[in-house]
Amino acid sequence: MEYVTLSNGVKMPSLGYGVYKIAPEKCEECVLDAIKVGYRLIDTAQYYDNEEAVGNAIRKSGIPREDFFIVTKVWLTNDGYHKAKDSIEESLSKLNMSYVDLLLIHKPVGDYFGTYRALEEAYKEGKAKAIGVSSFNEKLLKKLYDFAEIKPMVNQVETHVFFQQKKLHRLMDELEIKHMAWAPFAEGARGFFSNPVLDEIGKKYNKSIAQVALRFMIQSDIIPIPKSTHINRMAQNLEIFDFSLEEEDIKTIASLDTGKSIFGPEYGPLTGKILYFLSKLFYHG
Repeated sequence: MEYVTLSNGVKMPSLGYGVYKIAPEKCEECVLDAIKVGYRLIDTAQYYDNEEAVGNAIRKSGIPREDFFIVTKVWLTNDGYHKAKDSIEESLSKLNMSYVDLLLIHKPVGDYFGTYRALEEAYKEGKAKAIGVSSFNEKLLKKLYDFAEIKPMVNQVETHVFFQQKKLHRLMDELEIKHMAWAPFAEGARGFFSNPVLDEIGKKYNKSIAQVALRFMIQSDIIPIPKSTHINRMAQNLEIFDFSLEEEDIKTIASLDTGKSIFGPEYGPLTGKILYFLSKLFYHG
């Protein structure tokens, strides 16, 4: 495993395992498999409803807690200082941990300034080794950065070969905020797993399309968190540190960028209000 260093000096694995949409009853087994093949960065969230399963897997692995890098996120219905503060304690309880390695705001919706104050307090109290945000675009990220006493160290955003977030990445470089990628395989959209460009490059290195895409991110200073429920694919996704893409291949992959999300428009004020309202109705975490 290779590592990146956050702005506060904390070292973070450059590749992790994501557990989004893995049911709680399946998640513990999957995380144990991921640990078995070598993952140490595990990404969960309050919204995923599987923090407890992640914590159980960490304990059952027999590997010291300090060898792991655990990420969780405060969901948008826990926005504001007081609710966020309580929810962080609940997350730690579910994980059965005294701290997480990275604590994020899940979406830029609701009172995320108050939420960030709760994250800063958790950081000062040692309950989070690093803090940051998720799904913040350039405008919102800069706004929060200017507001923050403790600057965000990570922004986790949709990133894949079809949506490379180049402008946002440049801003994050400038602000010393690390770029973490959710949906690194574009959730299979736009023919990702049969893309002829990635397939051709993969043949050159005897690697799969997924491995080429992940290697592209690593060499672009992006931290991907691919998800799989199959142990052989988990292992394959880790096998990207034994080769490097040549510059011409990096340029070719960079040309696949459409500049468009596969999930539709980014969160604007109206989209955020709708998401917030629906979450209040249906999310009870």
